[in-house]
Amino acid sequence: MTKKHVKNFIKGLSAFVASACILVGSSMTALAEGSYTYCYDYWGEVQDSPNAYDVVGVYTFKDLGLDLQLNNPAGLTANGDMIFVCDTGNNRILQFKRTAIDKLELVRSIEEFKGDVEVNTFKNPKDFMIDEEGYYYICDTDNNRVLKLDSDLNYIMSFNKPVDATLDADQVFQPTKLVVDGAGRVYCIATGINKGLIKYEADGQFSGFVGATPVVFDFMDYVWKRLASQEQRDKLLNFVPTEYDNLYRDHDGFIYAVCASHLEEDLKSESAQAVRKLNLKGDDILIRNGDFPIYGDLYMGSGGGHDGPSQITDVTVFDNDVYVCLDKNRGRLFAYDNQGRLLYVFGGNGNEDGYFRTPVAIDHIGYDLFVLDTLDKSITIFTPNTYGKMIFDAIDQFDAGEYTKSGETWQKVMDLNGNYDLAYIGVGRSLLRQERYKEAMKYFELKYNDDNYSKALKQYRKEWVEDHILVIFILVFAVLIIPMIIGRLGKIKHEIDTADIFKY
Repeated sequence: MTKKHVKNFIKGLSAFVASACILVGSSMTALAEGSYTYCYDYWGEVQDSPNAYDVVGVYTFKDLGLDLQLNNPAGLTANGDMIFVCDTGNNRILQFKRTAIDKLELVRSIEEFKGDVEVNTFKNPKDFMIDEEGYYYICDTDNNRVLKLDSDLNYIMSFNKPVDATLDADQVFQPTKLVVDGAGRVYCIATGINKGLIKYEADGQFSGFVGATPVVFDFMDYVWKRLASQEQRDKLLNFVPTEYDNLYRDHDGFIYAVCASHLEEDLKSESAQAVRKLNLKGDDILIRNGDFPIYGDLYMGSGGGHDGPSQITDVTVFDNDVYVCLDKNRGRLFAYDNQGRLLYVFGGNGNEDGYFRTPVAIDHIGYDLFVLDTLDKSITIFTPNTYGKMIFDAIDQFDAGEYTKSGETWQKVMDLNGNYDLAYIGVGRSLLRQERYKEAMKYFELKYNDDNYSKALKQYRKEWVEDHILVIFILVFAVLIIPMIIGRLGKIKHEIDTADIFKY
C-alpha cells in the first residue's frame, strides 16, 4: 500500500471526527479558548490555531453615519483609503474613508450621475471598481449596462449587451461583477451567461468570451444521453460551463474568478475548480501544490443548519499573492499562499463579532480585510495580530530572498503553534535556500513534505559526494585496483613457482 493510500485511509477514518469539529459554526470557539481559527494537517485532520486576525470593528448603517439602513448590499471595493459599497436595494453607491484603523466615515452617497443619457440613476447596482486612471465602473444591473464615469460623476460611456450569435435574442443583460485591466478593457459576469467572462475593449466594443469553466459531467449520464431518444434527452440536464460568481484583479493583472455553485460530488472528485486564476488568454494558471484542493472546507456534511460544500462567493489577493476566499455558506474565510497551501481558516455563522449571517463581498487594504454581510447589513474589519503578521512576514522575507530571517520568523510561528505544518515546511525551505540540506530534510520529513525532502536529499547527496570525493576515490581505487594488483602478483608468483629450472 502506497503512502497516498495510507493517507487517504486515515483521512477517511478521521472524517467523522473532523466533521463534528468544523461543521457546526458556533462550535468553533471550543477549539481553543478565545480562538475560532483552524487549519488542516497532512492527514486532513482539523488542527486548532491561534487567531491570525482580530476584529477591530463591525459597522451597521448607524455606525456608518447613514440615515437609511443598508438594503441588500451586494458589493464592496477598497481603493487606497476609500471603501465603496453597493447599497443595491437603495440604488446607490456609498463612499467611505478610512480615517483610523477602526473607523469609517461617510464621504458621499452616489445616487445619480451627470450626462446626456436617458437614465442617470442606478437600479440595483451590484459591483463597483476604480481603474488605474481613477475612472469609476459600475454594474448597473437592472438598467442592463456597465457604466463608466469619471470621479466627478460625469458620464463617459456604457458597456451594453454583447452582440453575439450564441446568445438568445431575448436574453436580458444583467451584469453583476466586473474587473478592469490596465488597458481599460472590461471583463464582467452577467446573469444567465455561462460562456465565460464577457470581454469589452476600452472603446466599449464586445470582443468575445474568455475563461469559460471546464464542463463537468457524469460519464453514465453522458452514455445515457447518447442512447436516449430526443424526447428523453430534452428532459435531461445539459452539460454546460458553470457561471462565475465573482472576480478580482490582482496587482500583476491576473484575474481570480470564483464559482460558488459546484456540487459536492464534483468538488470531491476534483473535477471542478472553485477558484481559478486567469491570464489574458483565459487559461487557468492557479498553482495547486497544497495537500488539499482549493475549495474551502474538506468535510461537507450537515451541521449547524448548513449543508453541502463551501460556496466561495468572493476572493481578494494581497501583494504577496496570498489570497483569501469568502465562503457564504458557513461564513468562513480561507487564506491560501501562492502555492495553493492553506494558511488558516477563520469566521463562521453567528451573531457575534467576527461571525456572519450571509457574507457576500471581501476586499483588503494592506493586510486588513473588509467583509460585507448582506443579511446583517454590516461591514466587518479584520486586522492581522502578532501571529498573523509573523506568517505574512515569513512569507514576505522568503520572497525577498531573506531566507535566514524567514526561517527565524517561521520558528517564532512554530513556537506559538506547534501543530502548524507550514511553519515546519517554512523553516525547511529557509534551510534549503541556505544550503543547509541535512537540517532541512529533518523538517520536511516531520511533515511528510515529499517534494521538498527529495530536493534537499538530492542536494545533500551531491554536497556529500563533493566533500568526500578523495575518500571515495581511495575506496574505489582500493576496491578495484588493489585486487587487480594482488591478482597480478599472484599470477607472477605462480609463473615463477611452476617455471622450468635450467641447469648448467
